[in-house]
Amino acid sequence: MIALSLAEIADVVGGQTYDIPDPAVQVTGPVVRDSREVEPGSLFVAFVGERVDGHDYAADVVAAGAVAVLASRPVGVPAVVVDDVQAAIGALARHVVERLGAVTVALTGSVGKTSSKDLLAQVLQRKAPTVYTPGSFNNEIGLPLTALSATDETRFLILEMGARGIGHIRYLTGLTPPKIGLVLNVGTAHIGEFGGREQIAVAKGELVESLPADGAAILNADDPLVRAMASRTKARVLLFGDSDDADVRAENVRLTENGQPAFTLHTPSGCSDVTLRLYGEHHVSNALAAAAVAHELGMSVDEIALALSEAGTLSRWRMEVTERPDGVTVVNDAYNANPESMRAALRALVAMGKASQAKGGRTWAVLGHMAELGDEGLAEHDAVGRLAVRLNVSKLVAVGGREASWLQLGAYNEGSWGEESVHVSDAQAAIDLLRSELRAGDVVLVKASRSVGLEKVATALLDDAAVSSEGQVSGR
Repeated sequence: MIALSLAEIADVVGGQTYDIPDPAVQVTGPVVRDSREVEPGSLFVAFVGERVDGHDYAADVVAAGAVAVLASRPVGVPAVVVDDVQAAIGALARHVVERLGAVTVALTGSVGKTSSKDLLAQVLQRKAPTVYTPGSFNNEIGLPLTALSATDETRFLILEMGARGIGHIRYLTGLTPPKIGLVLNVGTAHIGEFGGREQIAVAKGELVESLPADGAAILNADDPLVRAMASRTKARVLLFGDSDDADVRAENVRLTENGQPAFTLHTPSGCSDVTLRLYGEHHVSNALAAAAVAHELGMSVDEIALALSEAGTLSRWRMEVTERPDGVTVVNDAYNANPESMRAALRALVAMGKASQAKGGRTWAVLGHMAELGDEGLAEHDAVGRLAVRLNVSKLVAVGGREASWLQLGAYNEGSWGEESVHVSDAQAAIDLLRSELRAGDVVLVKASRSVGLEKVATALLDDAAVSSEGQVSGR
């Protein structure tokens, strides 16, 4: 964080100081909520959770070097005490962002937020110091903590914004007002909570409503609900996508034999070739979104194309591709899942498996529950199971309870019988099945909503990758 005195922090958040010998002492380290992340000069934020009360760690964090604790009650060590800790870090984040003067870029969407944010961060880092949301740290706590990690050198602040209801993004933009707003798409993620895609569009559009007249709204030209948001902003609008009238678009899109997208990037300043290191054609749209923001911020098309071509995956469990020594490829996309991302991952799996299938390898889709779909749950799980068959995925392993049975039923009704699809009870059952049947050249996709914990399957398969001198895979 930029250096602030405890007196200034108390003034900004409307708090009182306790047990602070010198209010002029400055916070020079990171603002953290995890006691294990404390460094000398830190400010520790004491949240009260369901299982852990941060106030209990006050003495420990000060002993570890924290300057003070931001707390809701006195804790016997230097502290700034407020009525509402969450509101306080929000106020502090807004103060820091306004004082910093960096360009704040906010992005939202139903699918691809984290991947697009990771690409954009790697592109903008080529131009100037950039701070960005780690992982999916995109809520009312994670967003201000990200903003508070900015320093005096930061020029670009990239903030991912999630929403679980109307008004959530409006609240987040109030904490860190953006100059540029990027809306990727309106899908079915959390549709059970919102009640429909139109309501999701209302929530996502709060981002462009927050933009100033001299700002820019970067909108997906191919999503009608996103494109319509142009009428909801006073900022300049820049379109990206496949549409002929998109300002930033891709032409000659193709996949390499490894399933990595290549295309010609067109911007208002020219065109240049891109080959992504990511897997799956769906990343073309994410790359175009990042390119549109970078163009708006003054980067040349050649600079953007080079940065995109060299960018990798920054966040874990998102299409992480690892080839085992025995020739089995594991694709860990188990961080989360919704119908749109499931379809994209299945298509990526099939593209990656083409080369291996010529040598006898197979594609495996190990899939689980997609959460928060409400009344659409049965239809959406059934549709994913059917798609796996239509794409000619070799083996579908549906993992879990009722929703997994819907996946398997969809595959069965589409014509997948015998051993082409199977329903297993849990992650361990899937691991046991895969251990007994995988062979060299197979490509395994693992994907489900985060609550399912299917990353255990990918982890187990990679832990099994110790190969004996005779070339046989030995499990632990």
